[in-house]
Amino acid sequence: MAYNAAKAYGNNKIQTATQAELTLMLYEGAVKFANIALVALEKKDYATTNLNIQKCRNIIVELMTTLNHKYAVAEDFKRLYDYIFNLLVQANLKKDKELLERALEELRSIRDIWKEIMKQTKGPQLVLDTN
Repeated sequence: MAYNAAKAYGNNKIQTATQAELTLMLYEGAVKFANIALVALEKKDYATTNLNIQKCRNIIVELMTTLNHKYAVAEDFKRLYDYIFNLLVQANLKKDKELLERALEELRSIRDIWKEIMKQTKGPQLVLDTN
């Protein structure tokens, strides 16, 4: 019963989230799966490492596919996502902790910047005088 309530809450949270909140959820998920993969890699649990790196990569692909290319900044995000994606692939292939940590560091950085942007845009809005 508690599981069903938690699942319903999670579904409701997603369905009522703004675009910015959904993006933050994706970043949070990517960080979570990269962390799990890192712990598994340290334990030499390669099946769990692989599974969670794949989950993280899937999130990166989702972030890439949702970019709006009518804005120039989308190309910058695409390059960053490509870089992280490639770090994840190489970390998985080589079972390389340093590459995985680098990907995780990038993901945390993006997530933290995104949180700050969300905070700043929820504050008082700037009103421009057009006279």
